Amino acid sequence: MAKLLRINSKNKKIAYEELTGPYAGLGGRGLTSRVVRREVPPACHPLSAQNKLIVAPGLLTGTTAANTGRLSVGGKSPLTGTIKESNAGGTFSQKLAKMDIMGLILEDKPDPGSPFQTLFINKDGAELIEIPEITGLGTYDASARLFEKFGTKVGIMVIGPAGENTRLASSIQFTDPRGKPSRAAGRGGLGALMGSKKIKAIVIDSEGSKAPEMADREAFKAAAKRWAEILVNHPVTGQGLPSYGTSILINIINEAGTLPTKNFRSGRFDKASDISGEKMVEFINKRKGIAREGCHAGCIIQCSQSYNDENGEYLTSGFEYETVWAFGSNLLISDIDHIAMLDRLCDDLGLDTIETGTTLAMAMEAGILPWGDGLKAIELLKRVHDPKDYLGAIIGNGTSFTAEAFGVDRVPVVKKQSLPAYDPRAAKGVGVTYATTPMGGDHTAGYAICQNILKVGGDIDPLGKEGNIEISKNLQIATAAVDATGFCLFVAFAVLDTDDSLDTIAKLISSRFGKNFTAEDIAKTGIEILKDEYSFNRDAGFTAAHDQLPDFFINEELPPHNVKWDFTAEELQKAKIEI
Repeated sequence: MAKLLRINSKNKKIAYEELTGPYAGLGGRGLTSRVVRREVPPACHPLSAQNKLIVAPGLLTGTTAANTGRLSVGGKSPLTGTIKESNAGGTFSQKLAKMDIMGLILEDKPDPGSPFQTLFINKDGAELIEIPEITGLGTYDASARLFEKFGTKVGIMVIGPAGENTRLASSIQFTDPRGKPSRAAGRGGLGALMGSKKIKAIVIDSEGSKAPEMADREAFKAAAKRWAEILVNHPVTGQGLPSYGTSILINIINEAGTLPTKNFRSGRFDKASDISGEKMVEFINKRKGIAREGCHAGCIIQCSQSYNDENGEYLTSGFEYETVWAFGSNLLISDIDHIAMLDRLCDDLGLDTIETGTTLAMAMEAGILPWGDGLKAIELLKRVHDPKDYLGAIIGNGTSFTAEAFGVDRVPVVKKQSLPAYDPRAAKGVGVTYATTPMGGDHTAGYAICQNILKVGGDIDPLGKEGNIEISKNLQIATAAVDATGFCLFVAFAVLDTDDSLDTIAKLISSRFGKNFTAEDIAKTGIEILKDEYSFNRDAGFTAAHDQLPDFFINEELPPHNVKWDFTAEELQKAKIEI
């Protein structure tokens, strides 16, 4: 029977519950958002004892279906004040699912001055223990010590110094198949929420556990075979992403005039080729790194990689497009090694790379850093490690906080979360998503770049208004459903272009759980998730006035297309689910 594991971080009570009632049949984002909606007071302070941190593998996580190793982390966001789900890869999710733990909930809050604890889970149960030697360490050193203590087969979920000090841009890091804490639940500052519970790490050892039984093993095998064919045969999931990772987008988005440059002043960067996926792979191969690997077992897209420095020593993993943009064209930095070091620092400190890149842009706007100076950016970011360093504390608290501290008025955020690597004036479908998703400025919630730029699943003019509200709404529904399954979001490229993809997903779920689940039920799942999320935000005080982009997008034309953002907040409400 699928279980919930509740951990009271104050009195150390640990309890297992059956996943029943309003939580029955839910996984991933479906479960995290339902728990937040039902158990977290919308008006509470995000760092208070009333908030909860929920970790949930997807419905298909732990099975043999390709690319099902993702998990959702949820809570009320310390950064935005909205409901939040952040998605991550790594080995942790599949180990939770193998133990039939569909949800892990951290509750309450220890007294001030309490030591950090580590939660250890194995087949015999769970316990909170103190490991003082990992407190204050970066995620790389902390993970190494935890592997020494518990063995190399465990999965680790860990925060860095940023999370320990409840910095609003802090992430939660998960170890990958090679033991590197390079996979992040990055957005929304959920590392601060984990830090407020005084939990430094969660370690899971699934040895001796049996994977949940399939209701119809043969039907599942047939559906899983077809699912793998769908992913392998699509040009994006079968060729583009495996060849150059997500950074294949640098040249594509730059050519489209949608690559935000110098804090969203232009849609093109004249040195884009120096930081492109093609250049990254060239460096990786030259330095004997790994140009193609998965972030979890069973990944057949293989868009991750291990990047070595100029001496051939490992530097960072999972070198994503949004990270390269955030520290690259966004800051006018064109040295890919400097960008890689900034990525490594974020993983080690436990910081969201997108939020941190736009935060450094605020420092450059304020004259704290020179534009394009990668070495000085690295030097400044290192200061986040010291809890007493006032400048490091400001930077660790994200874009909106840093802009307020230094009087910057060009602030690319929605609901205090920074915008990612696509200028919304030249990709208006994703701009609609930025404005209306319950998560604050977020591209993954409804990735209309597919239709606006890549022409996957349709062709909608990125510079005009027609069709962009509708496509964002449909994608937000679909994405919420995908996040509930445990699938990597990149499967959406193949799903959008393959006629039987939704039926195949429905067959996987049906044969896994022994119930009739149809393609129509997938959409219903997404709608129910969004209803939970929008209703939480409404009760937390968010209104239609919050569903709009900053004024400079409305007032300034974006070169080279010379277009502005021209949706009103009232028009944008059509992209939202009615509650």
